[in-house]
Amino acid sequence: MSLTNPFGDAAITDPQAMRALAHPVRLAVLTFLQRNGPMTATQLSAHVGATPSVTSWHLRHLATFGLVMDADPGEVPSDGRQRYWKAAARGFSLELGEGQESQTAMRMLASQMEENGRKQVERWWAATEPELDHTWRRLAGMANTGVRLTAGELEKLQRDMDELLAHYAQRSDDDTPPDARRVRVLRHYLPEAQ
Repeated sequence: MSLTNPFGDAAITDPQAMRALAHPVRLAVLTFLQRNGPMTATQLSAHVGATPSVTSWHLRHLATFGLVMDADPGEVPSDGRQRYWKAAARGFSLELGEGQESQTAMRMLASQMEENGRKQVERWWAATEPELDHTWRRLAGMANTGVRLTAGELEKLQRDMDELLAHYAQRSDDDTPPDARRVRVLRHYLPEAQ
């Protein structure tokens, strides 16, 4: 698995890895580790809706695809009796390969990601938005813009957007202003049929 985009995300090209990640618990495990750092299966289980043993099984399955790995000893407060896991990369991107197997796997994972994104937006509206001050509430929002692009222009637009966001996604804690908040940016590029 290569880290090819400006975010340092793992590029997932293997249809089997996509299918594995399409499982709701595995996607939740990976997402939680990416956001919160190393944890044990027991610690994770409370956040992903599975028992510690089931969570451990899913972690081992994700590890076969290189999506998670053992945390380095210096990263965790461990006495050596607990196994801490971490995400292999800060995020992931999907790359569609040739053939029906890749397309089917991509659709399975995209469907699960859409469901997670929908729930995330619903939770935001219900719990977070009402608590924001006017400035942050005003800056939050959505857009739905249609544009006419060639395939090359769409590829360039995606690359330009990634590079713009990467500046903020990759900056260190020392370079992040103290009043910064985590902001979730959800993007869709949906070419229409001719």
